[in-house]
Amino acid sequence: MAPMMKTAAGFETVACAVADHVARITLNRPHRRNALNYQAYDELEQAFRLASADPEVRCVVVTGADPAFCSGDDVAEIMAGPKAASKAPAAQASRPTPAAMAALACAKPVIAAVNGAAVGWGMELALFADIRIASEAARFAELFVKRGLPCDVGGFYRLPAIVGPAKAAELLFTGDVIDAAEALRIGLVSEVVAHADLLPRAHDLAALIAANPPLAVQSLKAGLQRTAYGDPQEIGAWAIGEIRRLMQTHDHREGVASFLEKRPPLFEGR
Repeated sequence: MAPMMKTAAGFETVACAVADHVARITLNRPHRRNALNYQAYDELEQAFRLASADPEVRCVVVTGADPAFCSGDDVAEIMAGPKAASKAPAAQASRPTPAAMAALACAKPVIAAVNGAAVGWGMELALFADIRIASEAARFAELFVKRGLPCDVGGFYRLPAIVGPAKAAELLFTGDVIDAAEALRIGLVSEVVAHADLLPRAHDLAALIAANPPLAVQSLKAGLQRTAYGDPQEIGAWAIGEIRRLMQTHDHREGVASFLEKRPPLFEGR
C-alpha cells in the first residue's frame, strides 16, 4: 500500500496507507496495546481528515497493530500525568474530541477491523465505524464507569442505536468485557472471522464498497447518519461536559489510582 499523503509520512503512532481506493488507518503503539496518548489522538484525527479529503479514497479500514485494536486512553499519561486536568482530550473543551468528530464526520464508509481489545475509547472508535468486523480475539468494553466517568460521544450517540437501549445500559453501567461471540449475538459486530482472516475480509468488503459509485455511497452514508443516530454535536457536548465535571471527583481519582496500583477500587460517591 502507498502512503496516504505526504503529510502522513511523519506519523509515529498511526500508520496510513492507500491501495485500490481503500485507506487503512492502523493504530501503531503495540507496546501500549495501542492506548491513545495526546500524540495518538492528534494523529488519529489527522488520519481521518486526510482519508475523508483524499479523492483516491472510497472506503476506510481502521484497525490496530496486534495484539490489540485500542485499549483506550493511555491512563498514565491522559488521566494521571501532569497535564491530565487541563489537556486530556476528554477535557479540552465542552465538545466531542476532535478525533471523535473527525471519525464521525469522515465522508467515506469506515470499517473497523477489530483484532483484539477494543475497550474504553477503543470501543468508542469501533462504534464510530459504519461496519464492525471482529476476529475471534476481539474483546469489547465500555470501561469508563470503572474510572468514575461517563462514556464519550460514541457510547451515548451510537451504542443504543446499534444494540438497543437496554443492552447499551447494561454495557455502560457494568463496564463488563464481552467477547466476539457475544458482540455478534447482540449485533455490535456484523461478522466474526478467524484472526488471520480479519484484514483480508475487511479489505474484501472495502473493495466491494469502493467498486460502487463513490458519490452514491457517500450519500447513502450521510442518509444513514441522519436517520439512525441523531446529532453528535449536541450529544457529544453534553457528554464532554459530564466528563469534565466528573474528572474533578474523588471516585475518578480513585478509579485511576486503583488501576495504576493494580488493586480493587473503593468508590465513595464523591
